[in-house]
Amino acid sequence: MDNIVRRIGILTSGGDAPGMNAAIRAAVRNCLQHNITPIGIHRGYNGLIQGDTFEMDARSVNNLSERGGTILYTARCKEFTTPEGVQQAVRTCKYAGIDGVIAIGGDGTFRGAQKLSAAGVNTVGVPATIDNDIGCSHYTIGFDTAANTAIQCIDKLSDTMQSHERASVVEVMGRHAGHLAVYVGLAVGATAILVPEFPVDFERDVIERIRQGKYRGKRHFLIIVAEGVGRCDEIARRIEEETGIDARVSILGHIQRGGAPSGRDRTMAARMGHTAVEELALGHTNLVVCYRDSHIVTIPIDEALAMKKGLDPYMYKVAYDISI
Repeated sequence: MDNIVRRIGILTSGGDAPGMNAAIRAAVRNCLQHNITPIGIHRGYNGLIQGDTFEMDARSVNNLSERGGTILYTARCKEFTTPEGVQQAVRTCKYAGIDGVIAIGGDGTFRGAQKLSAAGVNTVGVPATIDNDIGCSHYTIGFDTAANTAIQCIDKLSDTMQSHERASVVEVMGRHAGHLAVYVGLAVGATAILVPEFPVDFERDVIERIRQGKYRGKRHFLIIVAEGVGRCDEIARRIEEETGIDARVSILGHIQRGGAPSGRDRTMAARMGHTAVEELALGHTNLVVCYRDSHIVTIPIDEALAMKKGLDPYMYKVAYDISI
């Protein structure tokens, strides 16, 4: 095909997520299929403002799918929230001959892409965040790997906690969203799962469930806490005071962001990165690539940012019902 698009910039922004590299690889390789030159942009919108760009080729993304993190680096950029910052980014695109930009990240990344598109640079977003909290997409790159990492860590922790008949209070990531906590909690058989979406009645949701479990012969109690809910050390202290059970805290932290992406994250990232190039090659802009009802689709960024994703109450109910 005779493209009007000659050079596509690729950036990653916000928090890193396993699978970002697989999306970069797919985007680079599909650019080359369309005789488009892929341009790597370091450190997200910071790099776009500062002109930190370089040409990529097929060999520059060899063996990239299995690597965690992002080879393009990532950062948040306050300057890009200003009109001056956006205009400087537009000038960089003009000087570098960039006809379109693929922005891989979360809601903040998409708000930046929306501004870039409004300023005349064709832009497509790809959802990548371990929180799985992008309203327009049923799945985001990085969630599966982060969940499996947390599950593996908790399984190891459970072995030693069962030996000592303790309560484990484990914090997983998710400051404003509990999707990861509920998924992990259901997988590991948590006694209680505390998430920001649902108000916490500590007596009912934690203490009473521990007491009931103890009455039924349970000897190890696992409390999964999304990081936005409260201080885990305070939760552990209250458990000890009200039940007499020794409680220990484990904060998994950024270990959930690292490691080789799972098969699901690699394939989903490849499909989304490929689709982003297809859209830009057609001259489309202001879109987010989404996974909805088992299909890869695109939604206008304005519409995507207005969509909200609630916690699945059925998942929460299942976790509650079978944790006795």
